[in-house]
Amino acid sequence: MRKLIAILFVLTVAFLASSAYAVQPDEIMSDPVKESRARDLSRELRCMVCQNQSIDDSEAPLARDLRLLVRERIAAGDSDTQVIDFLVARYGEFVLLKPRFNPHTLVLWLLPPLALMGGGLALWTYSRRRSKSLGTADPSLLHLTEEEEARLERLIAVETQPEKPA
Repeated sequence: MRKLIAILFVLTVAFLASSAYAVQPDEIMSDPVKESRARDLSRELRCMVCQNQSIDDSEAPLARDLRLLVRERIAAGDSDTQVIDFLVARYGEFVLLKPRFNPHTLVLWLLPPLALMGGGLALWTYSRRRSKSLGTADPSLLHLTEEEEARLERLIAVETQPEKPA
């Protein structure tokens, strides 16, 4: 039981520490409210090197520079919107992990729901066509003719006869 508790404790500490290990101690602001704002903003910004991580999670040098830039702007008195707008003006929309809804990103936002609706429509159409084709099938196609039944009987009889020893 003690080993299990020790393992759970180590895993918990490792899990909690992993979310904060990219931000270096010298980056942290002295004001906890401003630091919280900086961390929240850092989670919304993409690391240009890693591309699938926020700058809050990335250890890349560029991510560190962006974290410091965010903290500088917050220390200068910028609002969250002003900080984001500054970074977008400097690096483009790609710096945002969740792009804004505007004409440039319209396809990005609308493609997933349209693809889902298109797939649902295709499945619905397929199932309707299939049910119609099964309902209108020629009943004579579902039964064997006398000739086909006789041939089937002969084939079954040949397969079931025991082989004669040579």
